[in-house]
Order: sequence, then structure tokens, then C-alpha cells
Amino acid sequence: MNPNDRILTGVALMIAFCVLAPLIDVSSKLAAQAVPVGVIVLGRGIVQAALMLPVVLILHESLRLSRRNLWLTSLRALFLVSSTYCFVAAVRVMPIADALAIAFVEPFVILLIGRLVFSEQVGPRRLAACAVGFAGSLLVIQPAFASFGAVALFPLGTALSFALYILVTRHLSREVHPVTMQFHTAFIAAILCLPFLALGTALGEPSLTFAAPEGIYWLWCFCVGLASAVSHMAMTYALKFAPSSTLAPLHYLEIVTAAALGYAVFGNFPNALTWAGIAVIVSSGLFVIHRERQLAREARLVTSAPLSPHLPPE
Repeated sequence: MNPNDRILTGVALMIAFCVLAPLIDVSSKLAAQAVPVGVIVLGRGIVQAALMLPVVLILHESLRLSRRNLWLTSLRALFLVSSTYCFVAAVRVMPIADALAIAFVEPFVILLIGRLVFSEQVGPRRLAACAVGFAGSLLVIQPAFASFGAVALFPLGTALSFALYILVTRHLSREVHPVTMQFHTAFIAAILCLPFLALGTALGEPSLTFAAPEGIYWLWCFCVGLASAVSHMAMTYALKFAPSSTLAPLHYLEIVTAAALGYAVFGNFPNALTWAGIAVIVSSGLFVIHRERQLAREARLVTSAPLSPHLPPE
């Protein structure tokens, strides 16, 4: 453990993230009743960038990006736009907890991309956990598909896009401060929304038609960006104070918060089959986290092998 770690602070901030992040979904669902999905995504980018800019300046972080980092940030922003669009399009009609449960197959997608694209070593137990996790998602998708049609597949688009977003973030975080990264990502995401909205307006696509919010819907769109900025700042600093291996299991608390808020605000509560699917997804995800920890410990033992005369058997 790093002597500079402040575990309790990190855990508290991660719990704060799990409480605040579903407010993004609640605000999105409220806004989507009268605002096109594309406009909500645009609003998130504008508000989040506007809120992050003062933080960047207060921390005296540079706003400059190298050409490579600008390209990677633009790619990250594109995946953020895609994941946000898919999720908002889903929660516009689906219960928040159902959509979030399906999107939580994202860790399995990351493992599979690592195996298939980057030739990373992924053992049979983790591959089996991926299969079980996807089976759990089908328990959630099946009744949702029967009720809402193909929109129930949108959270899978969120899972894929967010998995790619995380993979790009891993590379980018080595060179760019997290706060600066959030500002640039939100700003570029807002810019990327403009051509999609222009094309959608020209083609008459309702979800991508530009139409300014009216009345209370301005507030809901603002709250999407506000909740995004605050929750992601909480997660960023949680990871600064505590290792990701400690915080990762806590992320599943977000489903509980999402279910509670969905019931309190919209009267939606997951049925028994959905809860069964959530249990399968969470259990599989926790097993993957457990295996990642085991492999990390084994790697440290192997690294220290020349210094240790007695090593445990593999």
C-alpha cells in the first residue's frame, strides 16, 4: 500500500460518486421528456466544460495539449458522446436501474477488447465470468426488450463506448492531468455534437434535431452537466487517495442508488428477473475484480523473485 494513501477519504469520495452519478441519469430522463437526446448531450458538454475551466485555472494546470494528446482526447470525447447518447436514449423510456445494469457489462467488454485487440492474457476463469456477466445482462434485456423494443439494446452501446473511453483514458492519463482531461474532453464533446445535430436537423431525425429547451427543462439540462462534473471530480480524487483495487467493488453501489432514485422520482422499481440479472452481473464483476487482484499480487511476487529465496508455488 502507498504510504500516501488515505483510504477512508478515497472510500468516502467513491461513495459520493455512487450517490451523485445516478443524478446524471435522473436529470437526463427528466430533460428527455421534452428535449432531444442530442441537445442533452451537447448541454452536458457545455456545462461540464464551463464548470471545469475555473478548476483547471485554480490548480494552475496547463491547457496545452500535444498533437498526440489532442487526438487521443478527441477520440475520448467521441466515445463519451456515443456512450452518453446511447444511455440518455435508453433512460428516456426505460427505468434507470435497468439501463444501468445492462451498461455494467462494461468491465467484461474491456477484458474482451484487451484479449481480442491487444492480445492481453485473459485466463479461462475471467472469460467464464464474462460469459456469466453477459448472461446476467440478458435477464435484464429480455423483459426490457419485450416492453420497450430495440431501445433496450442502447445500454450495450453505452457499455461498448464507455469501455473504449476507459481504454483511451488509460493511455491519456499518463501524460494529462485528470482535471485538464475532463475539461478538454467535455469541450471537444460539445464541439463534436454540433455536426451531428446539424445533420439530424436537416434529416428530420427527432433525437438529433436542434431545439432549445424551454422552462424547467433548462434546469434539467444544466443539472446533467453539473452532476457529471461533480461526480466525476469525486471519482477522480477518490482514485488519488485510494487504489483502484480498493474502490472498484464500491462502484456497484451505483445500481442501488439508481434503483432508489428511479423509484423515488419516477416510481420505477426493478422486477424480480431484473434483480436476478443485476445479482449475476455484480457477482461476475466482483469475481473479475478478485482475479485482477490475485494476478497483481502474483505479478509482484514474480517481480520480487530474485530478492526472495522462498517463493510460494504457482
